[in-house]
Amino acid sequence: MRLGVTHKLFLAILTAAGLAVICSALIMQWRLNRGFNNYLNSIEKAGISRLAATLEKSYGTERSWGSLARNHERWRQLVISSFPMIPLEEIPPGDQMPPPAGMPPGAPEEHTDQNSARPHGLLPPPMARRFDQRLYLLDADKRVVVSRVMAPDASRATPLRYRGAVVGYLGIMPRTRPFADEPQRRFIRDQEQALTLTAGVVVLLAAILSLLMARRLVRPLRELAAATHRLSSGVFSVRVPISSRDELGELAGDFNSLALTLEKNEESRRQWVADISHELRTPLAILRGEIEAIQDGIRQPTPQTIQSLHGEVLHLGRLVDDLYQLSMSDVGALTYRKSELDLGDLLSETVAAFRPEFSSKGITIVESINDTAGTTVFGDPERLRQLFTNLLKNSLKYTDAGGTLIVRLQANGDMATVDFQDSPPAVPPAEMERLFERLYRVDSSRNRSTGGAGLGLAICRNIVEAHAGSITARPSSLGGLWIRIEIPRKGTN
Repeated sequence: MRLGVTHKLFLAILTAAGLAVICSALIMQWRLNRGFNNYLNSIEKAGISRLAATLEKSYGTERSWGSLARNHERWRQLVISSFPMIPLEEIPPGDQMPPPAGMPPGAPEEHTDQNSARPHGLLPPPMARRFDQRLYLLDADKRVVVSRVMAPDASRATPLRYRGAVVGYLGIMPRTRPFADEPQRRFIRDQEQALTLTAGVVVLLAAILSLLMARRLVRPLRELAAATHRLSSGVFSVRVPISSRDELGELAGDFNSLALTLEKNEESRRQWVADISHELRTPLAILRGEIEAIQDGIRQPTPQTIQSLHGEVLHLGRLVDDLYQLSMSDVGALTYRKSELDLGDLLSETVAAFRPEFSSKGITIVESINDTAGTTVFGDPERLRQLFTNLLKNSLKYTDAGGTLIVRLQANGDMATVDFQDSPPAVPPAEMERLFERLYRVDSSRNRSTGGAGLGLAICRNIVEAHAGSITARPSSLGGLWIRIEIPRKGTN
């Protein structure tokens, strides 16, 4: 039989509670037995002390133990008077004191009224019988005066003194069993039954609470397991309620974050497939239309027609190359051969290569990269050149003729900062955050006639992140777009 988490947790809590209750009951029982035994011993010690004082006083009056040896009833009265705290019932006839040593059985005791009722004292019959049977009195020579025990031990006896001299010994034999009397045993049994009942009730309550607690603790796990099954089947909209602030609540929050991420990734994947299909379908449709027109004789395979077909093929090739570059950078398969390089020199060379194209369109490039001190970075020169090339191409394509492009490089703390600011057209602020998404184009500035597929900035972001940097977009003071790149300087990344 396979046990679930609920049963395992229930058994663990119940076992811990049961062991705690059993240990507590055993300790309490041990303390009860020991405490009750100490209580009985204290009663006996107090009675022995009082009886010893009484015997010493009696000896001082009579100067001998003869009267006690002959009159056993008087001895009994002295024993009874030593325990005045508990009512006494009449001792049964079978518990009479045997005659003193040397006295024949049945001999009358002096000073005893045979017709009088047996006196009532303050010692209960069980204790009177047990206590009286264990007492013994010896004279100064350690001969037995009164004793119901065999071979009394004088070494354990309490000396009795009169005027400084030892005149006798009073002793009591130790109990053969801790609780020999029935009332004592009944009291201990009652306490043990109460402890057992208490332990049973506590274990029962612990079982009920353990079951409730186990179900309470396992319920979030069951909900999480069911949600995980739904998530694995492709239902990314599933969420689990967060009912606590403990580790289970944190786990539920992490699951919801994971489900949200997977849902967004699924939406991005679907959008990505749709966008790629759309981007590839357009040049393919143009090629198909041109070729079919040539086949039908509508158009002639003139150099202009061939040039148009070649342009669409180039456009399709660039799109496929961009997709390949982006996919490689996403999976981290792009090779980076990093070394120490001067970012200013690399940026100047890239800008110089594009100056003729910007001049032909009437766009002025303003450079602020002469002072390159402190802009040495650890990076891949080819990938960084690709980064700057993509940004310069974007400005060249989307900046209106007669505009301006400012390229600035400076050291800003631990980072080397590169800024590209161009003139109109501008990008709406609401769409700034989406510029680095794949295949995203701003309708007012980007269109297929300029050859943009919306992959250049996505590739730029991957290259910057591979260099532990960041890239952001914001409105430019010139009225266009401002792209800022921050890359850690040498010795800071």
